[in-house]
Amino acid sequence: MIESMESLWRAATGANPNPEDYDGVEYWSNPERSGWLTKQGDYIKTWRRRWFVVKQGRLFWFKDPSSAASRAGGPRGVIPVGNCLTVKGAEDVINKPYTFEISTDRFTMYFIADNDKDKEDWINSIGRAIVQHSRSVTESEVVDYDSKP
Repeated sequence: MIESMESLWRAATGANPNPEDYDGVEYWSNPERSGWLTKQGDYIKTWRRRWFVVKQGRLFWFKDPSSAASRAGGPRGVIPVGNCLTVKGAEDVINKPYTFEISTDRFTMYFIADNDKDKEDWINSIGRAIVQHSRSVTESEVVDYDSKP
């Protein structure tokens, strides 16, 4: 029973992804953002430091930078950011500095950056990726506010 609950949770949160979840994404090359974050475990709620990469509408995590560069093992997890509803600060929820959360309609994950600037940079990068890859916005609904009438 516990094992099946864990596998369901891992599937819902993107842990242990299928290669199809990131097929064609060269996460090791020119990421939009990469760096260290501390992530709360998906099932067992311990905190672990992981290497994160934002690339082509996905947030990947690896044990370390060399794992991301090797291509062989694949990521430890992946979240398609188009499924995300929000990314925002969460110090008041977790009671730790530099904390932020990513929420979908099914789960919320928590992360800790190394400092306030990193936290804001991650929130901005992930937020930008959410907007660019959101399934709720179609090409015809995108408004270019910079264009002149």
